[in-house]
Amino acid sequence: MDKIRVLIIDEQESFRESMRQKLSQQPDFYLLDYDPSKDLMATVDENYPDAVLLGSNMVAVDSATLSREIVRRYPNVRVIVMSPRPNDDELFEFIKTAAVAYLDKRTSAEELYSTIRRSYHGEYPINESIVTRPAVAQYLLTLFGEIASMGDGMASIAAPLTHIEKLILTCVTNYSYKKQIARTLRVNERTVENHVSAILRKLITYERAHAVARSMQDDLISADR
Repeated sequence: MDKIRVLIIDEQESFRESMRQKLSQQPDFYLLDYDPSKDLMATVDENYPDAVLLGSNMVAVDSATLSREIVRRYPNVRVIVMSPRPNDDELFEFIKTAAVAYLDKRTSAEELYSTIRRSYHGEYPINESIVTRPAVAQYLLTLFGEIASMGDGMASIAAPLTHIEKLILTCVTNYSYKKQIARTLRVNERTVENHVSAILRKLITYERAHAVARSMQDDLISADR
C-alpha cells in the first residue's frame, strides 16, 4: 500500500507533537521529520511530501508566502493550512495561494484524516469553504469587479466571471447554502461545486499572473535606478 507522505510545518513543538500522535495512528500515513532550524523550502525539497500541514500563525516566516512558494515549486504537493483562529480574511489569503484545505488547528482527528486523504486523491476541500462564507464570496465579487473595470488589458490574464458564477457568489453573500443555491438555479449540487472550482481557478490564475507582472515592474524600476 502506498503511504501518504505528510510533513508538518509549524513553529510550535506542542502542535507538531499533537499532529504526530494523531497521524501516527493511521497505517496509510508516513510522517516526515521537520527541523525548525533548517531552511523550510530545503526541507520540502529534501523530503518531497505528498501533503504539508502548514501552521498559519508562524512568526519567523509568512505562512501565506510559504504556501504560495511551495505550490509554485511543487505543484503536486498539497498544502493544508492549519489555523488557530480561522477567519474569512485569512481564508481568502490562503485561497489565493492555491492551498487545498483550510482547517482549524482544533479540528477533529477524523476530519483531519479525511482532508489529507481527499487532498491526496485530487480534491480541494477549500472550495467548500466558499459556499459557507458570505464574506469570502463578497471578496471574490469585489475583486473580479475591480479586475473587469481595469479594461480589456486584463482579459489576457483574468477570465471574467460568467453569469452563473456571479449568481452563485451572490447567493452565498445572501447566506444561501449549496442545496438552496442548486434549487434556486435549477441545477444539481455537483454543478454548483464545479462552478466554484472554476471561480477559484480563475482567481489563482489571476494572482499568479499579477505576481509576475508586479515582479517585472519591480525589475524595471530597479533597472531605471
